[in-house]
Amino acid sequence: MGPGVAERLVPSPYALAEIWRETADVWSLALEPRGRDGLPAAAPGQFNMLYAFGVGEAPISISGMPEGGGPLVHTVRAVGNVTRALCEARPGDVLGVRGPYGSSWPVEAARGRDVVVVAGGIGLAPLRPVLTHVIAHRDEYRRVALVYGARTPADVLYRSALERWRSRFDLHVDVTVDSAGRGWGGNVGHVTDLLPSVPFDVADAVAFVCGPEIMMRFAVRDLLDRGASPADVHVSLERNMKCAVGLCGHCQLGAEFVCRSGPVYPYERVSPLLGVREL
Repeated sequence: MGPGVAERLVPSPYALAEIWRETADVWSLALEPRGRDGLPAAAPGQFNMLYAFGVGEAPISISGMPEGGGPLVHTVRAVGNVTRALCEARPGDVLGVRGPYGSSWPVEAARGRDVVVVAGGIGLAPLRPVLTHVIAHRDEYRRVALVYGARTPADVLYRSALERWRSRFDLHVDVTVDSAGRGWGGNVGHVTDLLPSVPFDVADAVAFVCGPEIMMRFAVRDLLDRGASPADVHVSLERNMKCAVGLCGHCQLGAEFVCRSGPVYPYERVSPLLGVREL
């Protein structure tokens, strides 16, 4: 192992500046470097390894990047020992962070084109930096649409941000849930049910898709059926990542090591793999 790889395995100390609950089992953590400069700047779609000292570490997408001195934000679902420990941290606690790792959403290549963002569940977290980037540079993009689906109204992430985005006249925002009770006045159904009504020029659009793999398969299929090019549809395959440097093999997908060559891929590159059951 060369010194470059060794350095990438050493976490930097970050203090938890703020933590807030998004849903019943999802929290967002705002982190600030402790005692020295922070990690290198990340690009939308990349991830960090978050380390809960004494428990372990987990790969977590970056859902908010420091701009103008702001904190580094990660949105975490508490589903195991490490992620539960991260979500139980309190302001002032120190966590380890290493990264950033992985490929990114091609927001620069999308300049001058329509942008379509399709998210399912916590898949909105790695796509949130795409939206904040596009909004910050709104005059450099054409039509921008977000289609987001969650299981229930209680599982909808970033409610205040969604309301802000919806209030803009230069964004098309649709939200749907799989099931809902009384009091929900929005859409009920799958994300793909909303795609036909999304306004974009299929010949000059770039699509970013993240969510459960089955949801991505159907969303991509619908985009391609509408005429989108496989080279212009990008997916994030955040599956089973563990070490972030391609040593452990947990994230292997065919010949791909997702933590090293992904998690963001053009669909044309991974379409044969996504069609294989149990791969």
